[in-house]
Amino acid sequence: MSQRVGRLAAVSAVSALVLAVGAPTASGQDSTTTVVGGERLGRPAVQVAPLAGAPALPSELTGRSWLVADAGTGEVLAARDAHLPLPPASTLKMLFADTVLPKFDRSLEHQVTAAELANLGVGSSLVGVKENLPYRVEDLWRGVFLSSGNDAVHVLAHMNGGVQQTVTEMQARALALQARDTRVLSPDGYDMDGQVSSAYDLTLFARAGLRNADFRSYCSTRTAPFPGGMDTVTGRRITFDIANTDRLLGKYPGLIGVKNGYTSKAGATFTGAAERGGRTLLVTVMHPETQGKVYDEAAGLLDWGFAAIGKVQPVGQLVEDTAPTPAGPTGSAPAAEVRPHAARDGGPGLGPAAWTAVLLGAALALWTARRTASRLRLASAVPAEAPPPPLAVPEAGATAAGGSTGVGGRGRSRLVRRARALVRSARAHR
Repeated sequence: MSQRVGRLAAVSAVSALVLAVGAPTASGQDSTTTVVGGERLGRPAVQVAPLAGAPALPSELTGRSWLVADAGTGEVLAARDAHLPLPPASTLKMLFADTVLPKFDRSLEHQVTAAELANLGVGSSLVGVKENLPYRVEDLWRGVFLSSGNDAVHVLAHMNGGVQQTVTEMQARALALQARDTRVLSPDGYDMDGQVSSAYDLTLFARAGLRNADFRSYCSTRTAPFPGGMDTVTGRRITFDIANTDRLLGKYPGLIGVKNGYTSKAGATFTGAAERGGRTLLVTVMHPETQGKVYDEAAGLLDWGFAAIGKVQPVGQLVEDTAPTPAGPTGSAPAAEVRPHAARDGGPGLGPAAWTAVLLGAALALWTARRTASRLRLASAVPAEAPPPPLAVPEAGATAAGGSTGVGGRGRSRLVRRARALVRSARAHR
Protein backbone atom coordinates (compact mmCIF):
# COMPACT_ATOMS: atom_id res chain seq x y z
CA MET A 1 0.00 0.00 0.00
CA SER A 2 2.68 2.49 1.07
CA GLN A 3 4.78 1.65 -1.99
CA ARG A 4 1.79 2.30 -4.28
CA VAL A 5 1.16 5.67 -2.63
CA GLY A 6 4.81 6.58 -2.98
CA ARG A 7 4.87 5.63 -6.66
CA LEU A 8 1.67 7.59 -7.36
CA ALA A 9 3.04 10.65 -5.61
CA ALA A 10 6.27 10.39 -7.59
CA VAL A 11 4.33 10.12 -10.86
CA SER A 12 2.34 13.21 -9.84
CA ALA A 13 5.59 15.06 -9.24
CA VAL A 14 6.92 14.18 -12.71
CA SER A 15 3.58 15.17 -14.26
CA ALA A 16 3.79 18.51 -12.51
CA LEU A 17 7.26 19.03 -13.96
CA VAL A 18 6.00 18.31 -17.50
CA LEU A 19 3.14 20.77 -17.06
CA ALA A 20 5.51 23.37 -15.68
CA VAL A 21 7.58 23.42 -18.86
CA GLY A 22 4.53 24.20 -20.97
CA ALA A 23 3.13 21.03 -22.54
CA PRO A 24 0.56 22.10 -25.15
CA THR A 25 -3.09 21.54 -24.35
CA ALA A 26 -5.80 20.26 -26.66
CA SER A 27 -7.42 23.69 -26.81
CA GLY A 28 -4.19 25.21 -28.11
CA GLN A 29 -3.96 27.61 -25.16
CA ASP A 30 -1.43 27.53 -22.34
CA SER A 31 -3.07 27.76 -18.94
CA THR A 32 -0.42 30.22 -17.71
CA THR A 33 -0.52 32.72 -20.58
CA THR A 34 -3.32 34.46 -22.41
CA VAL A 35 -1.40 35.40 -25.56
CA VAL A 36 1.53 33.38 -26.87
CA GLY A 37 4.55 35.65 -27.24
CA GLY A 38 3.18 38.52 -25.19
CA GLU A 39 -0.08 40.34 -24.54
CA ARG A 40 0.54 43.13 -27.06
CA LEU A 41 0.62 40.64 -29.93
CA GLY A 42 -3.06 39.93 -29.36
CA ARG A 43 -4.12 43.51 -30.00
CA PRO A 44 -5.69 44.48 -33.36
CA ALA A 45 -3.96 47.86 -33.61
CA VAL A 46 -0.39 48.36 -34.80
CA GLN A 47 2.09 47.57 -32.02
CA VAL A 48 5.45 49.31 -32.03
CA ALA A 49 7.58 50.82 -29.22
CA PRO A 50 9.94 53.38 -30.80
CA LEU A 51 12.94 54.86 -29.02
CA ALA A 52 14.72 58.06 -29.92
CA GLY A 53 15.71 58.13 -33.59
CA ALA A 54 13.46 55.23 -34.62
CA PRO A 55 12.23 55.32 -38.22
CA ALA A 56 8.51 55.55 -38.94
CA LEU A 57 6.71 52.46 -40.14
CA PRO A 58 5.77 52.35 -43.84
CA SER A 59 2.73 54.54 -44.40
CA GLU A 60 0.76 52.15 -46.63
CA LEU A 61 0.31 48.84 -44.87
CA THR A 62 -2.98 47.21 -45.88
CA GLY A 63 -2.38 43.67 -44.62
CA ARG A 64 -5.01 42.55 -42.14
CA SER A 65 -2.24 40.93 -40.11
CA TRP A 66 1.54 41.30 -40.22
CA LEU A 67 4.67 40.87 -38.11
CA VAL A 68 8.40 41.60 -38.37
CA ALA A 69 10.87 39.93 -36.01
CA ASP A 70 14.54 39.20 -35.41
CA ALA A 71 15.09 35.52 -36.27
CA GLY A 72 18.06 35.21 -33.93
CA THR A 73 16.79 36.78 -30.71
CA GLY A 74 13.12 36.10 -31.44
CA GLU A 75 12.21 39.70 -30.62
CA VAL A 76 9.11 40.98 -32.40
CA LEU A 77 9.93 44.51 -33.58
CA ALA A 78 6.42 45.45 -34.69
CA ALA A 79 3.14 43.75 -35.47
CA ARG A 80 -0.51 44.18 -36.25
CA ASP A 81 -3.07 41.64 -35.01
CA ALA A 82 -0.39 38.96 -35.12
CA HIS A 83 -2.65 36.20 -33.77
CA LEU A 84 -5.62 36.84 -36.09
CA PRO A 85 -6.64 33.43 -37.56
CA LEU A 86 -6.80 33.67 -41.35
CA PRO A 87 -6.63 31.19 -44.27
CA PRO A 88 -2.89 30.66 -44.90
CA ALA A 89 -2.89 29.38 -48.50
CA SER A 90 0.44 27.82 -49.54
CA THR A 91 2.43 29.38 -46.72
CA LEU A 92 1.13 26.37 -44.74
CA LYS A 93 3.58 24.30 -46.80
CA MET A 94 6.28 25.59 -44.42
CA LEU A 95 4.65 23.57 -41.64
CA PHE A 96 4.38 20.60 -44.00
CA ALA A 97 8.13 20.83 -44.61
CA ASP A 98 8.88 21.28 -40.89
CA THR A 99 6.98 18.04 -40.29
CA VAL A 100 7.97 15.77 -43.18
CA LEU A 101 11.26 17.02 -44.64
CA PRO A 102 13.55 15.54 -41.93
CA LYS A 103 12.14 12.04 -42.47
CA PHE A 104 13.44 11.13 -45.92
CA ASP A 105 16.91 11.07 -47.46
CA ARG A 106 16.99 13.65 -50.22
CA SER A 107 18.53 11.14 -52.67
CA LEU A 108 15.81 8.52 -52.13
CA GLU A 109 13.88 7.58 -55.30
CA HIS A 110 10.15 6.97 -55.14
CA GLN A 111 7.87 5.51 -57.84
CA VAL A 112 4.78 7.70 -58.04
CA THR A 113 1.40 5.98 -58.30
CA ALA A 114 -1.90 7.24 -59.67
CA ALA A 115 -3.47 7.04 -56.21
CA GLU A 116 -0.93 9.52 -54.88
CA LEU A 117 -2.03 12.11 -57.44
CA ALA A 118 -5.75 11.58 -56.92
CA ASN A 119 -8.03 13.97 -55.01
CA LEU A 120 -6.05 17.12 -55.69
CA GLY A 121 -8.14 20.24 -55.18
CA VAL A 122 -9.66 21.90 -58.24
CA GLY A 123 -7.37 24.65 -59.48
CA SER A 124 -4.39 23.42 -57.44
CA SER A 125 -0.96 24.72 -58.33
CA LEU A 126 1.05 21.87 -59.85
CA VAL A 127 4.69 21.25 -60.68
CA GLY A 128 3.91 18.43 -63.12
CA VAL A 129 4.56 15.14 -61.31
CA LYS A 130 3.73 12.13 -63.53
CA GLU A 131 2.43 8.77 -62.34
CA ASN A 132 4.39 5.53 -62.83
CA LEU A 133 7.72 7.37 -62.91
CA PRO A 134 10.45 7.63 -60.26
CA TYR A 135 11.30 10.92 -58.55
CA ARG A 136 14.01 11.74 -56.08
CA VAL A 137 12.87 13.26 -52.81
CA GLU A 138 14.93 16.39 -53.43
CA ASP A 139 13.13 16.97 -56.75
CA LEU A 140 9.78 16.67 -55.04
CA TRP A 141 10.81 19.23 -52.42
CA ARG A 142 11.92 21.64 -55.13
CA GLY A 143 8.48 21.19 -56.63
CA VAL A 144 6.98 22.12 -53.27
CA PHE A 145 9.10 25.19 -52.61
CA LEU A 146 9.58 26.62 -56.10
CA SER A 147 6.32 25.79 -57.88
CA SER A 148 4.18 25.38 -54.76
CA GLY A 149 3.15 22.07 -56.32
CA ASN A 150 0.26 20.41 -54.53
CA ASP A 151 0.98 17.28 -56.56
CA ALA A 152 4.47 17.06 -55.02
CA VAL A 153 2.98 17.66 -51.56
CA HIS A 154 0.51 14.79 -51.98
CA VAL A 155 3.20 12.37 -53.12
CA LEU A 156 5.37 13.19 -50.10
CA ALA A 157 2.33 12.98 -47.82
CA HIS A 158 1.56 9.47 -49.10
CA MET A 159 5.19 8.50 -48.54
CA ASN A 160 4.67 9.71 -44.97
CA GLY A 161 1.72 7.39 -44.40
CA GLY A 162 -1.09 9.23 -46.14
CA VAL A 163 -2.73 12.64 -46.25
CA GLN A 164 -4.69 12.26 -43.02
CA GLN A 165 -1.66 10.91 -41.15
CA THR A 166 0.37 13.87 -42.37
CA VAL A 167 -2.34 16.37 -41.38
CA THR A 168 -2.39 14.87 -37.88
CA GLU A 169 1.39 15.10 -37.61
CA MET A 170 1.36 18.69 -38.88
CA GLN A 171 -1.14 19.67 -36.19
CA ALA A 172 1.05 18.04 -33.56
CA ARG A 173 4.12 19.83 -34.93
CA ALA A 174 2.26 23.15 -34.78
CA LEU A 175 1.47 22.58 -31.11
CA ALA A 176 5.09 21.65 -30.39
CA LEU A 177 6.10 24.97 -31.96
CA GLN A 178 3.45 26.66 -29.77
CA ALA A 179 1.59 27.77 -32.89
CA ARG A 180 -1.79 27.80 -31.20
CA ASP A 181 -3.71 29.72 -33.89
CA THR A 182 -3.21 27.05 -36.55
CA ARG A 183 -5.77 24.44 -37.54
CA VAL A 184 -4.57 22.04 -40.24
CA LEU A 185 -7.05 20.32 -42.59
CA SER A 186 -4.91 19.84 -45.71
CA PRO A 187 -1.14 19.38 -46.10
CA ASP A 188 -0.83 21.84 -48.99
CA GLY A 189 -2.79 24.86 -47.70
CA TYR A 190 -5.61 24.39 -50.20
CA ASP A 191 -8.71 26.32 -49.10
CA MET A 192 -10.85 24.34 -46.66
CA ASP A 193 -13.45 25.71 -44.26
CA GLY A 194 -11.87 26.08 -40.85
CA GLN A 195 -8.25 25.82 -41.98
CA VAL A 196 -6.45 28.84 -40.52
CA SER A 197 -3.13 30.11 -39.27
CA SER A 198 -1.76 33.51 -38.25
CA ALA A 199 1.12 35.83 -38.99
CA TYR A 200 2.68 34.82 -35.69
CA ASP A 201 2.39 31.08 -36.35
CA LEU A 202 3.66 31.31 -39.94
CA THR A 203 6.70 33.19 -38.66
CA LEU A 204 7.34 30.38 -36.17
CA PHE A 205 7.16 27.83 -39.01
CA ALA A 206 9.68 29.79 -41.07
CA ARG A 207 12.06 30.26 -38.15
CA ALA A 208 12.00 26.54 -37.35
CA GLY A 209 12.46 25.58 -40.99
CA LEU A 210 15.46 27.81 -41.55
CA ARG A 211 17.31 25.83 -38.88
CA ASN A 212 17.30 22.89 -41.31
CA ALA A 213 19.90 23.26 -44.06
CA ASP A 214 17.80 21.41 -46.67
CA PHE A 215 14.77 23.62 -45.96
CA ARG A 216 16.97 26.69 -46.25
CA SER A 217 18.49 25.47 -49.51
CA TYR A 218 15.15 24.67 -51.17
CA CYS A 219 13.43 27.92 -50.22
CA SER A 220 16.36 30.01 -51.48
CA THR A 221 16.59 28.26 -54.87
CA ARG A 222 15.51 30.51 -57.74
CA THR A 223 15.46 28.00 -60.62
CA ALA A 224 16.03 24.26 -60.96
CA PRO A 225 15.59 21.45 -63.51
CA PHE A 226 12.64 19.16 -62.84
CA PRO A 227 12.12 15.67 -64.28
CA GLY A 228 9.22 15.35 -66.71
CA GLY A 229 7.80 12.49 -68.73
CA MET A 230 9.46 10.12 -71.19
CA ASP A 231 10.41 11.23 -74.70
CA THR A 232 8.58 8.82 -77.00
CA VAL A 233 11.24 9.22 -79.70
CA THR A 234 14.44 8.84 -77.69
CA GLY A 235 13.00 6.90 -74.77
CA ARG A 236 14.82 9.23 -72.39
CA ARG A 237 13.48 11.26 -69.50
CA ILE A 238 12.65 14.87 -70.31
CA THR A 239 13.58 17.67 -67.90
CA PHE A 240 12.26 21.20 -67.76
CA ASP A 241 13.11 24.26 -65.69
CA ILE A 242 10.98 25.49 -62.84
CA ALA A 243 11.25 28.94 -61.23
CA ASN A 244 10.49 30.09 -57.71
CA THR A 245 7.20 32.00 -57.54
CA ASP A 246 8.53 34.19 -54.72
CA ARG A 247 8.77 37.57 -56.47
CA LEU A 248 11.22 39.04 -53.94
CA LEU A 249 13.78 36.27 -54.31
CA GLY A 250 16.70 37.62 -56.32
CA LYS A 251 15.29 41.15 -56.16
CA TYR A 252 15.28 42.09 -52.49
CA PRO A 253 18.88 42.34 -51.18
CA GLY A 254 19.75 39.47 -48.87
CA LEU A 255 16.47 37.60 -49.21
CA ILE A 256 16.72 33.87 -48.40
CA GLY A 257 13.11 32.74 -48.92
CA VAL A 258 10.72 31.56 -47.48
CA LYS A 259 7.19 30.93 -48.91
CA ASN A 260 4.39 32.76 -50.67
CA GLY A 261 0.78 31.77 -51.19
CA TYR A 262 -2.42 32.82 -52.88
CA THR A 263 -5.95 31.49 -53.17
CA SER A 264 -9.22 33.22 -53.95
CA LYS A 265 -10.33 32.78 -50.32
CA ALA A 266 -7.06 33.50 -48.55
CA GLY A 267 -5.93 36.26 -50.85
CA ALA A 268 -2.17 36.79 -50.75
CA THR A 269 0.06 35.58 -47.94
CA PHE A 270 3.84 35.78 -47.64
CA THR A 271 6.58 34.94 -45.17
CA GLY A 272 10.10 36.03 -45.99
CA ALA A 273 13.54 36.12 -44.41
CA ALA A 274 16.44 38.41 -45.26
CA GLU A 275 20.01 38.81 -43.98
CA ARG A 276 21.86 42.07 -43.60
CA GLY A 277 24.75 43.15 -41.38
CA GLY A 278 24.85 39.86 -39.50
CA ARG A 279 21.13 39.95 -38.73
CA THR A 280 18.30 37.82 -40.08
CA LEU A 281 14.83 39.32 -40.05
CA LEU A 282 11.55 37.51 -40.61
CA VAL A 283 8.41 39.12 -41.99
CA THR A 284 4.90 37.82 -42.55
CA VAL A 285 2.08 39.67 -44.29
CA MET A 286 -1.44 38.24 -44.62
CA HIS A 287 -4.39 39.41 -46.71
CA PRO A 288 -3.40 42.86 -48.05
CA GLU A 289 -5.83 44.74 -50.29
CA THR A 290 -4.41 43.27 -53.50
CA GLN A 291 -2.19 40.32 -54.33
CA GLY A 292 0.76 42.38 -55.55
CA LYS A 293 0.90 44.47 -52.38
CA VAL A 294 1.98 41.51 -50.28
CA TYR A 295 5.51 41.79 -51.69
CA ASP A 296 5.68 45.59 -51.50
CA GLU A 297 4.51 45.59 -47.90
CA ALA A 298 6.85 42.76 -46.91
CA ALA A 299 9.81 44.58 -48.48
CA GLY A 300 8.82 47.81 -46.76
CA LEU A 301 8.62 46.10 -43.38
CA LEU A 302 12.02 44.47 -43.90
CA ASP A 303 13.56 47.84 -44.80
CA TRP A 304 12.00 49.34 -41.69
CA GLY A 305 13.13 46.43 -39.51
CA PHE A 306 16.78 46.69 -40.51
CA ALA A 307 16.71 50.46 -39.98
CA ALA A 308 14.94 50.08 -36.61
CA ILE A 309 17.34 47.59 -35.01
CA GLY A 310 18.45 49.05 -31.69
CA LYS A 311 15.94 51.88 -31.98
CA VAL A 312 12.79 50.10 -30.87
CA GLN A 313 11.83 48.02 -27.89
CA PRO A 314 10.35 44.58 -28.66
CA VAL A 315 6.59 44.29 -28.46
CA GLY A 316 6.64 40.51 -28.11
CA GLN A 317 8.70 37.38 -28.52
CA LEU A 318 8.81 34.39 -30.87
CA VAL A 319 8.53 31.40 -28.56
CA GLU A 320 10.80 28.38 -28.82
CA ASP A 321 10.14 24.89 -30.14
CA THR A 322 9.11 22.63 -27.25
CA ALA A 323 10.13 19.43 -29.07
CA PRO A 324 13.71 18.48 -29.99
CA THR A 325 14.62 18.89 -33.64
CA PRO A 326 14.29 15.44 -35.25
CA ALA A 327 17.49 13.96 -36.57
CA GLY A 328 17.62 13.97 -40.34
CA PRO A 329 18.03 10.74 -42.31
CA THR A 330 21.39 9.70 -43.71
CA GLY A 331 22.33 11.95 -46.59
CA SER A 332 20.47 15.02 -45.34
CA ALA A 333 22.36 18.24 -44.94
CA PRO A 334 23.27 19.23 -41.37
CA ALA A 335 21.15 21.64 -39.42
CA ALA A 336 21.72 25.33 -40.09
CA GLU A 337 21.06 26.97 -36.76
CA VAL A 338 19.71 30.54 -36.84
CA ARG A 339 22.17 32.09 -34.41
CA PRO A 340 21.06 35.05 -32.28
CA HIS A 341 22.94 38.33 -32.60
CA ALA A 342 23.56 39.75 -29.13
CA ALA A 343 21.08 37.20 -27.79
CA ARG A 344 19.65 37.66 -24.32
CA ASP A 345 17.78 35.46 -21.89
CA GLY A 346 14.19 36.48 -21.50
CA GLY A 347 10.81 36.35 -23.11
CA PRO A 348 8.16 33.76 -22.37
CA GLY A 349 10.59 30.81 -22.29
CA LEU A 350 11.83 29.34 -19.03
CA GLY A 351 14.80 31.31 -17.69
CA PRO A 352 17.28 30.23 -15.02
CA ALA A 353 15.03 31.31 -12.13
CA ALA A 354 12.08 29.42 -13.54
CA TRP A 355 14.13 26.26 -14.07
CA THR A 356 15.40 26.57 -10.49
CA ALA A 357 11.81 26.74 -9.21
CA VAL A 358 10.75 23.82 -11.39
CA LEU A 359 13.61 21.56 -10.30
CA LEU A 360 13.29 22.48 -6.63
CA GLY A 361 9.53 21.96 -6.80
CA ALA A 362 9.88 18.54 -8.44
CA ALA A 363 12.56 17.46 -5.96
CA LEU A 364 10.43 18.67 -3.04
CA ALA A 365 7.44 16.69 -4.34
CA LEU A 366 9.54 13.53 -4.62
CA TRP A 367 10.90 14.03 -1.06
CA THR A 368 7.32 14.49 0.19
CA ALA A 369 6.29 11.25 -1.55
CA ARG A 370 9.03 9.32 0.23
CA ARG A 371 8.15 10.90 3.57
CA THR A 372 4.47 10.05 3.07
CA ALA A 373 5.31 6.42 2.30
CA SER A 374 7.47 6.26 5.41
CA ARG A 375 4.69 7.62 7.59
CA LEU A 376 2.22 5.12 6.15
CA ARG A 377 4.59 2.26 7.01
CA LEU A 378 4.87 3.63 10.54
CA ALA A 379 1.10 4.03 10.84
CA SER A 380 0.57 0.38 9.87
CA ALA A 381 2.58 -0.66 12.94
CA VAL A 382 0.60 1.58 15.37
CA PRO A 383 -2.67 0.37 16.98
CA ALA A 384 -5.81 1.60 15.28
CA GLU A 385 -6.79 3.81 18.22
CA ALA A 386 -3.44 5.65 18.24
CA PRO A 387 -3.76 9.28 17.13
CA PRO A 388 -1.99 10.31 13.93
CA PRO A 389 1.33 12.12 14.22
CA PRO A 390 0.99 15.92 14.32
CA LEU A 391 1.63 17.87 11.11
CA ALA A 392 4.53 20.30 11.15
CA VAL A 393 3.39 23.90 10.64
CA PRO A 394 5.98 26.28 9.19
CA GLU A 395 6.91 29.17 11.41
CA ALA A 396 6.58 32.70 10.12
CA GLY A 397 9.50 33.57 7.91
CA ALA A 398 10.54 29.98 7.25
CA THR A 399 11.54 29.26 3.67
CA ALA A 400 10.03 26.49 1.54
CA ALA A 401 13.32 24.89 0.62
CA GLY A 402 16.08 26.37 2.74
CA GLY A 403 14.93 27.09 6.31
CA SER A 404 14.84 24.75 9.27
CA THR A 405 11.13 24.73 10.08
CA GLY A 406 9.10 24.60 6.86
CA VAL A 407 9.96 21.07 5.70
CA GLY A 408 12.35 19.96 8.40
CA GLY A 409 15.48 18.02 9.15
CA ARG A 410 18.59 16.72 7.57
CA GLY A 411 16.59 14.96 4.84
CA ARG A 412 15.50 18.31 3.50
CA SER A 413 19.04 19.62 3.50
CA ARG A 414 20.14 16.65 1.38
CA LEU A 415 17.19 17.37 -0.95
CA VAL A 416 18.18 21.00 -1.37
CA ARG A 417 21.79 20.07 -2.10
CA ARG A 418 20.66 17.57 -4.77
CA ALA A 419 18.24 20.05 -6.33
CA ARG A 420 20.89 22.76 -6.47
CA ALA A 421 23.26 20.28 -8.13
CA LEU A 422 20.59 19.58 -10.74
CA VAL A 423 20.18 23.32 -11.34
CA ARG A 424 23.94 23.80 -11.78
CA SER A 425 24.03 20.85 -14.21
CA ALA A 426 21.11 22.25 -16.21
CA ARG A 427 22.77 25.67 -16.45
CA ALA A 428 26.08 24.11 -17.52
CA HIS A 429 24.38 22.40 -20.47
CA ARG A 430 22.32 25.37 -21.66
